[in-house]
Amino acid sequence: MSFDKIVIVFNPKSTGDAPALAEDLSEELARRLPGTPLEMAPTQHAGHARDLARKAAAHGRPLVVSVSGDGGYNEVVDGVMQADNPEATAAVRAAGNANDHRRVTRTRPLADAIVAGDTTQMDLLRLTLAGGGHDEVRYAHSYIGLGITPVVAVDIEAGGKGSWREIASVVRGFRSFRPFPVRLEDGQQIEIDSLLYANIAQMAKVAKLSEGGRPDDGRFELVVNRRTSKLKVLATAVKAATVGLGAQPTATHHELTVLTPMPLQLDGELVELEADTTVTVDIAPGALRTLF
Repeated sequence: MSFDKIVIVFNPKSTGDAPALAEDLSEELARRLPGTPLEMAPTQHAGHARDLARKAAAHGRPLVVSVSGDGGYNEVVDGVMQADNPEATAAVRAAGNANDHRRVTRTRPLADAIVAGDTTQMDLLRLTLAGGGHDEVRYAHSYIGLGITPVVAVDIEAGGKGSWREIASVVRGFRSFRPFPVRLEDGQQIEIDSLLYANIAQMAKVAKLSEGGRPDDGRFELVVNRRTSKLKVLATAVKAATVGLGAQPTATHHELTVLTPMPLQLDGELVELEADTTVTVDIAPGALRTLF
């Protein structure tokens, strides 16, 4: 596939190397694709990447590249989906902390894939939040998490990123964590330590969530840990970081209602849920045109 324009979305105030990587990518593509219009699209505030991507993807055969981590790419993917243009393509140049999506799906340097134009279709997780009289729909490229995963993420955001600070934040989040009550679609009420809807098999740099999970198989892995002792929660985390959690059940639809306020993590982006919010996750098979 040839692109009629390439838009590179990045955060110019990133504490990492996103601005330099965006400039490098732009220069390489200008040299290798001299006839393709290139546009640099710096973000100005949180959520701006979604707006930029929606505008860029609205018409023609555009490629929208997010130079970011998983959270920034989530905004771009969501914006491209809002544009509702099946000819639009989204891709990510890793420039974040974990970079789970790019690390798991990468097959070659991104510039090579762009020049070749070998696009492919991948599944997305479609999240619907119902409560307060209106529904909100968001998309995730890699995972949606409830329970201890977003709680730790909140602490990392507050404590800062970087190996030692992240370790301290994980320990702090683990010590203060309490299970969350939820009501399942069949009316059963349970308490969960964590629940992950996974479109890829790995997350958080080292955790292996499942065996064989792929973002193009038309299903998501459902990794559920009900309330248990903190020692068992820790043992599960260690297992995920070493040998992996093994085969997990898969689904195309799952629904629950959170009974207390709680955070939800969407590819690294945090969403605060109010009590009695109904959370529905569906697979959107082949929803996004992308480059690996």
